[in-house]
Amino acid sequence: MMDPLPFDHRRDGVLGRALREALDPGDAQAFVARVVALAGQVRVASWDAVLARWARAGVAAALVVALAAGYLVGRGTAASPTAARPTVSDVLIAPPAHPAEVEVVLASVIGSN
Repeated sequence: MMDPLPFDHRRDGVLGRALREALDPGDAQAFVARVVALAGQVRVASWDAVLARWARAGVAAALVVALAAGYLVGRGTAASPTAARPTVSDVLIAPPAHPAEVEVVLASVIGSN
């Protein structure tokens, strides 16, 4: 088994000084003045300008989704059985499947008048 590496929990003075020198901005007032000057030049976009930038991509995405949905729905209905479906006129002209029911309904309508 390997021996654990030695770890010193106390502060390292050399490393601390090196980090403070590397991260010290120097003249803080000059840095703040530069940031404030650049912040004044930045143009903030309004919410409608942001939406306008995304409008074309949104419309294109909606079009792709609509085309895909139309294709899938069309493909699903085309895959149904190829048996001829009766038209409305065929159903109206065809004799009733249960003529006795028609007579009962007709008799009840005539009898109530």
